[in-house]
Amino acid sequence: GAANMRRPPPSRGFLFLADPPGSCQNHDMITVIIATHNSAATLSATLGSLVPAAVDGLVREVLIVDTGSIDQTLRIADGAGADVVPVSGPRAHALIVGAQRARFSWLLFVNPDCALAPGWEREAEAVIARTQSGRSPDTAAVFRYEVDDDGAGPRITEALTNLAGRALGVAHGEQGLLVSKSLYTDVGGYKPMPMLEDIDLTRRIGRSRLIRLRSAALSHRRADRSLGYGARALRHCACMVLYALNVPLDRIARFSGQPATA
Repeated sequence: GAANMRRPPPSRGFLFLADPPGSCQNHDMITVIIATHNSAATLSATLGSLVPAAVDGLVREVLIVDTGSIDQTLRIADGAGADVVPVSGPRAHALIVGAQRARFSWLLFVNPDCALAPGWEREAEAVIARTQSGRSPDTAAVFRYEVDDDGAGPRITEALTNLAGRALGVAHGEQGLLVSKSLYTDVGGYKPMPMLEDIDLTRRIGRSRLIRLRSAALSHRRADRSLGYGARALRHCACMVLYALNVPLDRIARFSGQPATA
């Protein structure tokens, strides 16, 4: 089965850089793209969750596209063997640059605040194998959203976020996104937006082509404790609904308290 496919192990680093062109078949391999900005507090856990897939050879390239970090983000990325790409501008621009730089035919966008749950690579590999074999049309996949904290607030946040995403047929950035480069290109990729770029992209991918994996993306955003988990979840779900209703971004930004321009 797909989970039993094995590839040459990485030759260097904890997450190593991609092999030279022509050294292996790359049609079923992944470039991971992580847009960072002062992400040192959580980046190690995020990169650590990629190790099993790197050892197995599924993940062959990790791009840290950084928008001006002044903490230890770049040191952590370099120590992991990731390829650091410095850029300026908003997160959406970083994701666009990462996709343009990617050398392999599957893209995995991961939020630096989120670690993928053990075993995620088996589900991802099964999605890739079905697509490559022609048994299913070109699809994308997102992870189930979870919060790394105890109590009712995190559970409410998880439930509301996952329910709203399913109801609207979209996903937000903390759920990650696995997508073939061909499908990403066909739907137009990320757009240079000041916010909601993940919701915009997954809406264009479409409900019928967006698989929701059982594996979780575990958020380590401790800031939500002080902001109030339930309030943040309601605000985020409201933003998704407003965007689905084609409310202008500047109005959504004012509602959410985020800047409307980069």
